[in-house]
Amino acid sequence: MLILCYWFFLNFNLYFFLNVSFIQGRLPLDYTTSCPSSLCHVTHAWLSPKLDLYLPSNEDGLKPVVAFVTGGAWIIGYKAWGSLLGLQLAERDIIVACIDYRNFPQGTISDMVNDVSQGIDYICNNIIEYGGDPNKIYLMGQSAGAHVSSCALVQQAIKESRGDSISWSVSQIKAYFGLSGGYNLPNLVDHFHNRGLYRSIFLSIMEGEKLLEQFSPEVIVQDPSSDKAVSLLPHIVLFHGTTDSSIPSDESKTFVNTLHRRGAQADLILYDGKTHTDLFLQDPLRGGKDELFDYVVAFIHADDIEALARDAMGPPRRRYVPEILLRLARRVSPF
Repeated sequence: MLILCYWFFLNFNLYFFLNVSFIQGRLPLDYTTSCPSSLCHVTHAWLSPKLDLYLPSNEDGLKPVVAFVTGGAWIIGYKAWGSLLGLQLAERDIIVACIDYRNFPQGTISDMVNDVSQGIDYICNNIIEYGGDPNKIYLMGQSAGAHVSSCALVQQAIKESRGDSISWSVSQIKAYFGLSGGYNLPNLVDHFHNRGLYRSIFLSIMEGEKLLEQFSPEVIVQDPSSDKAVSLLPHIVLFHGTTDSSIPSDESKTFVNTLHRRGAQADLILYDGKTHTDLFLQDPLRGGKDELFDYVVAFIHADDIEALARDAMGPPRRRYVPEILLRLARRVSPF
């Protein structure tokens, strides 16, 4: 308990540091907002999903967009956890929209998936008002956010394949980036229980054991009835640290292998010796060269020679936290 409280303390300080120090770089919105010139935070009657936009200072031309869904064990997720990613990608001329969603017990998995889908809908249909290119939208999720966002993507592909009425199309997503995610829930129940996310709580989040497969993208795409839906999926790239003890890297390995067998375009990138938080927290705070960040930027800018040239000439990313604190955080982190 002491270690967990200390980890929350570290995360609170990160949240406070990013949101107070860089408030000028963040545009908080809800889905009723239409004016890009005003900072507003209107809520719906229920716990409304909202998003924060991180906008490049350069306003010339339409920018590629990353719709980001953060993790938090389905319980402590918050859009502000994407602040560092948003700020750093905005420096590379990429708009970032950090989507919020209800956590347990305010909501369960179907609420979370619906919230994220609603956020994607808003981005696809409104991002041009904020200088975003509606033809260059990338969906990205981390940890629990990778699970929720991949569920939203696969469910949308299924709806589209059936000819259901939809408000956004999978074809609007150029690629999906999944970072340290879990994609086959039945395989994770015992693992999470042994790690402290107890079976009873996890099954409550997932609305019961009978629905685990329904919210497992790897299981869904194996169903022969999903052939057309799988063909609609965008290029999928999964990232994972090999020493991730929160969600084993086998989750990404088996999902990519399944996607390959089903004919989908998917890539797996493993980072030797990296933990669950290294790729998303410690490495970005460390500054300097970051292989995952550089890969994502190069992927997004692949068809923009000028942007690639600017990236190559850009200054090294700044360090935010002394190394001794990063090592301490890595040592005490329960994740």
